[in-house]
Amino acid sequence: MRRAKFPLFVIASAAALCGPADAQCRLCSAPSTGVLASPDSADVQLEIETSLNFDRLVLAQAGPGDATLRPDGSSSGTGSITSVGARARVATINVHGEPNRALRIDVPRRIDLFSLGGARLTFDQVVTDAADLPKLDSAGNLTIHIGGRLRFMGNEDGDYRGDLPITVEYL
Repeated sequence: MRRAKFPLFVIASAAALCGPADAQCRLCSAPSTGVLASPDSADVQLEIETSLNFDRLVLAQAGPGDATLRPDGSSSGTGSITSVGARARVATINVHGEPNRALRIDVPRRIDLFSLGGARLTFDQVVTDAADLPKLDSAGNLTIHIGGRLRFMGNEDGDYRGDLPITVEYL
């Protein structure tokens, strides 16, 4: 079994309709993105190609809203969120291992994201484009994409970050 954590980034801007935004502090510490080794599954490897990033959220009004970024790269906003930034991207994870082996891939359905000031956002309805019974191809590779929904309550201005643990093991 291999575990990896990849960073999830969000920049929510409540001033999106009010002109240029003030410069924002970058988060001081980087999240852990390394693979946690396990002696019984050293032949399964995870590679984080891209991290999930909602870019900026464009708000039409004050109040709650949701931003959704699907594994195919499409996005939508509801409530106070009219759109997700053009540079938003889904997470891309490459799995390498024994050719043609079936896998079990576990991704949590919900995590919390935090800003430097301690504010919290919820990232839920986490989904992948992996098949119900994923399998490595004849070269021992599989690429999956991850997306989900960001719950915005209306006053969460700033940069948010969190780790989404992924577990992959042979069946």
